[in-house]
Amino acid sequence: MRTADIRQCFLDHFAALGHTVVPSAPLPTPDPTLLFVNAGMVPFKPYFTGEAAPPWQRATSVQKCVRTLDIEEVGRTTRHGSFFQMNGNFSFGDYFKEEAIAFAWDLSTKARADGGYGLDPEKIWVTVHHSDTESRGIWRTVAGLPDERIVARGDEDNFWSMGVPGPCGPCSELYYDRGPALGREGGPAVDEDRYMEFWNLVFMQYERGDGPGKSGYPILGELPRRNIDTGMGLERMATLLQGKDNLYEIDETRPVLDRAAELAGVRYGADAESDVRLRVVADHVRTALMLLADGTAPGNEGRGYVLRRILRRSVRSMRQLGFHDPALPELLPVARDCMAPSYPEVVEAYARISDQAYGEEDAFRSTLRQGTTVLDTAVAKVMDEGGRSLPGAQAFLLHDTYGFPIDLTLEMAAEQGVEVDRDGFASLMNAQRERARADARARKSGGAADTSALRTVLDAHGPTDWRAWSALTTESRVLALLGADGPVPVARTGDLVTVVLDRTPFYAESGGQDSDAGLLSGASVEAEVVDVQRPLPGLVVHQVRITAGELAVDGTVHAAVDPEWRLGARQAHSGTHVLHAALREVLGPTALQSGSYNRPGHLRLDFPWRGALSPAVRSEVEEAANRALRRDLPVGVRWMTLPEAKEQGALALFDETYGEKVRVVEIGGAWSRELCGGTHVEHASQIGTVALTAESSVGAGMRRLEAAVGVEGFGYLARERDLVARIAEQLNAPRAELPERIAGLLDRLKAADRENARLKQRAVTARAAELAGGAADVDGVQVVTASAEGGADEARALATAVRDRLPAGRPGAVGIGTAAGVVVVALNQAARDTGLNAASLVKRLLGGRGGGSPELAQGGGLPADRVAATLAELPRAVGAR
Repeated sequence: MRTADIRQCFLDHFAALGHTVVPSAPLPTPDPTLLFVNAGMVPFKPYFTGEAAPPWQRATSVQKCVRTLDIEEVGRTTRHGSFFQMNGNFSFGDYFKEEAIAFAWDLSTKARADGGYGLDPEKIWVTVHHSDTESRGIWRTVAGLPDERIVARGDEDNFWSMGVPGPCGPCSELYYDRGPALGREGGPAVDEDRYMEFWNLVFMQYERGDGPGKSGYPILGELPRRNIDTGMGLERMATLLQGKDNLYEIDETRPVLDRAAELAGVRYGADAESDVRLRVVADHVRTALMLLADGTAPGNEGRGYVLRRILRRSVRSMRQLGFHDPALPELLPVARDCMAPSYPEVVEAYARISDQAYGEEDAFRSTLRQGTTVLDTAVAKVMDEGGRSLPGAQAFLLHDTYGFPIDLTLEMAAEQGVEVDRDGFASLMNAQRERARADARARKSGGAADTSALRTVLDAHGPTDWRAWSALTTESRVLALLGADGPVPVARTGDLVTVVLDRTPFYAESGGQDSDAGLLSGASVEAEVVDVQRPLPGLVVHQVRITAGELAVDGTVHAAVDPEWRLGARQAHSGTHVLHAALREVLGPTALQSGSYNRPGHLRLDFPWRGALSPAVRSEVEEAANRALRRDLPVGVRWMTLPEAKEQGALALFDETYGEKVRVVEIGGAWSRELCGGTHVEHASQIGTVALTAESSVGAGMRRLEAAVGVEGFGYLARERDLVARIAEQLNAPRAELPERIAGLLDRLKAADRENARLKQRAVTARAAELAGGAADVDGVQVVTASAEGGADEARALATAVRDRLPAGRPGAVGIGTAAGVVVVALNQAARDTGLNAASLVKRLLGGRGGGSPELAQGGGLPADRVAATLAELPRAVGAR
């Protein structure tokens, strides 16, 4: 069975059993604790925790997942893949253990002709929690399994929870015996390679308390509604049904592996290390394809960094296999064709996907060249100083600034006999990650120290009555106040606190739109709202600064959004939609928004594109946007199902999770149709104007447009008009002639610069000849010392010019200093042959500072009045060799 057929068989089986088929959520997830969906139940988590009411009692899905914590193990084991698909069936207070077990057994063992997978029931083993006698009995009754194939295991293997207080319960796992060629006999407790797990059934029936680890917490009692969460690894089932040894050889990955082997001229199975690299390529190219398809773009942080690392690991692996040409144009189309049967969107979006991927490979090839130079210099410095270890800070610089992978640094340093301080590198990496996580947590929680306190508020009072779409003011009750250390009963003048209200008109930052500003006021309090966030599904929190009086829990306040702020926010958000549509009108459908940010008066929009937009194209995009405003296109909002929205061509943001019904914002009908939860104007003309202010690169294959809208847009245009008027006045030229007049000025300036450089070079040449003619003999070495005007560049130019004019057959040493405190030493080859070293001479003159090559070195930091005295030491340093 093809993997795509295994997938469809699963969905058909559970749809026939009354389950709603739920499309896979995008890989990027709004969950602040995750970068990507990493398990099949993640999109359903709010329903299991009680944060939201499930819209169905039974659901089934095939969820795309990415895990990268164990990325170093990819290719080295048969079980680790960075992208995988999780088949799942879910019950929200409907059926429980008996039905879940029966459903799983039936699909696993039923003949393929009857809609099953046709696994041999005699080769299936199951595990149960040692306390779960009920499940053991059901397996015996429903499946007829003998006791020896029902294995009892402990909490570590067969008890599930989310790691925090909430739902938990025992689980039962299904394994398939792949035969003695793959390991020892005795069941999954003995060998999990031979006995491959393919399905996990989780029975959520208890509520757990706080505590560490997998078993160090109390069970508080039974849940009022028992739930089912199951997960079948699609790739694992494909491995079984296609008779393969591992997930890298199934139909969705093996063609990529084979093409990589063909390009590299190697045979899969002939060499263990080459096999690992081929498996890395097969896995990573597929993962990159799916991440790009879901809107992730390569970047230097967060999701973008994960994707960048995956792409670069695949390119690096091909280079290690001996293939140095661009690899992704050969491999990515193969992955596309493999995944298209299940995900037709990879074909529809392939122009955008390939443009970003190929651009990233081009950038990485350039990075390799640049990083190699930096690394070689750093290694040479370590060796010159007699060391054998590259500092962790240097490895981190290569990684963080140049995008140079640590594994590449390790390998290339080892080739030159130098180790790398991996502990130091890891410490700096961990510190950086922790700072990023802390910033993200603080931002998402609205400044609250701990989201567990917010969860308590949500559990006690339910979701916030959120009225940002319909109101600018509400009368609200204060449900909770949280300071930096947790809940507080009262906040006073000057305090910065997190406030939870029962209802609010404030827009919480999301979908690229900044949060509202405004005031909370009451009988004895005035407070400024500085930020609004949604840290938990359904809960809106406000970060406020008390400007007068006291705010207390259970008090009532008048919550008021600043109407001018909201008007500006609506103009900016609608302006973003208009600019996106204009961009696609001019550049085509591949110019798909991959990120945006808008606040009153300003917006920015990121989109995949290789190369800067020309002035003519920018003008065309701006004109298309303002033409929509002049036509006063209507802005409308409609609610519909996600399939209906997609059928009508609505564009979706990839890092949003959508419910059963979605909100579609239209500007001019089909001209701009996007899924959006933001606030908008009623007619396009209310945006005022869209004035492009900047266009720039934000990474390989990614561009950013920035614009001013509304009053700020008119202000920007007025300032531009005034600037042009002043320039025209200063040049005494009509505005229409300014480009030609300025171009002429620039040409004359360049000509003057060239003439100035020529005269300087002539002066340096003349002075160099004069200095070389006056060289002093120090123990057979011609020594020249002198000063130069300017800085390090001028000193190097004079030093090398003098050196090159000394007789080639005699040793020569030149020292040049500047008033800026720079000293440069240059040696000719004859001096090098006597054992002299320019870097060593500079260090001796400057007390250990400075460095460079054996032929040319420099150092700085000298007081100006010490330069001459320092140069006077050069003859003595030369004579002391």
